[in-house]
Amino acid sequence: MANRPVRELKVIHTTRLTEHMLRITLGGNEMADYPSDQESAYVKLMFPQAGDQPPQKRSYTIRQQRPMEIDLDFVLHNPLGPASSWAKQAQPGDRILVGDPGPKKLINPDADWFLLVGDMAALPAISVNLEQLPDDARGHAVIEIPSKADIQTLKAPGNLNLHWEVNPQPAPEGGFLISKVKALPWLEGQPSVWSACEFNSMRNLRRFFKEEKQLPDSHLYLSSYWKIGQSDEGHKQAKRLDSVQSETTR
Repeated sequence: MANRPVRELKVIHTTRLTEHMLRITLGGNEMADYPSDQESAYVKLMFPQAGDQPPQKRSYTIRQQRPMEIDLDFVLHNPLGPASSWAKQAQPGDRILVGDPGPKKLINPDADWFLLVGDMAALPAISVNLEQLPDDARGHAVIEIPSKADIQTLKAPGNLNLHWEVNPQPAPEGGFLISKVKALPWLEGQPSVWSACEFNSMRNLRRFFKEEKQLPDSHLYLSSYWKIGQSDEGHKQAKRLDSVQSETTR
């Protein structure tokens, strides 16, 4: 992050997509030399705090990009965190510091079928992945949402089934998504899997994909975007510890 330029962008407009998702369109003069083709890449937003405290940084996926504009989709959590609070109150003309995009994390397209799994936090990235799959791609996308009112119309290949799974109150053990994935038919051939979700859900999915299905790393992307009951820093610490434990058990 230290080596990526930071730009002050302004809010162009806001769009309420569903009950719990709000789109913020950012732009401004500093977009003139912005890198192109960055949909699905992540950016760091810097939310100011009171007093002399450093800004709080949060990562968001570029959902859509146009000349001089990018769209970022915010989940409106309850209670609202610093990012969702800022998004809910954002008005055209408001300004925020944004780090330039990090690496894209796209599903491996070299596969016989595809499986995408995630919750609302991962929905922007899942949406971009679906749009970039070939038209004849087949498989499944399992998306955990808090309400039926959060179902979106997504562009996806005709043979890739979208499963909108409603879970109003995620449990700490993270058993919801894995139960839905295990209920799916496992298709023939080499699958490519992309999954991002809550920390405990990610660990359950990782055990299933790596231990039970023995998927190679080349065809498996897993990430956690948050951890239930933890602050952003608490989630980062859990991820660091999990990474160490994973390395020592290999």
